Amino acid sequence: MKLSTRGRYGARVLLDLALQEEGKPVPLKEIAKRQQISALYIEQLITPLIAAGIIRSTRGAGGGIWLVKPASEIKLSEIIELLEGPISPVHCVDNPNACSRSDLCVTRDVWIELKKSVSMVLESKTLQDLVEMQKRKKVPAKGLV
Repeated sequence: MKLSTRGRYGARVLLDLALQEEGKPVPLKEIAKRQQISALYIEQLITPLIAAGIIRSTRGAGGGIWLVKPASEIKLSEIIELLEGPISPVHCVDNPNACSRSDLCVTRDVWIELKKSVSMVLESKTLQDLVEMQKRKKVPAKGLV
């Protein structure tokens, strides 16, 4: 499984927000500059995050985006699934009807194990865990996630 920029950049944007003053709108331009991501691309990423109730946004002077949910309640798995879709290395893992060999396929069994392992790691990490990990690195979050 390879994460696209949607998942990777989405996690970076949310980590950036979690490292800022809680409840205060952060302008997209500031996040874009710190994370070295296009503000236009960030705009595309935040739509599903707003719809899921993870962040809110406001326009105009003093506008920006901010976390609605506490960082400790936002699992990395939630972020990745919102931005990337299901966490499956191959289509037949989630849809056994996609292949007539699903019941007999040994490699599918391995792909199922792989999905479980990846899901377990992503489920076990919250945005707050990432904040703490970032603080232990003792470097700014700019472009490092």
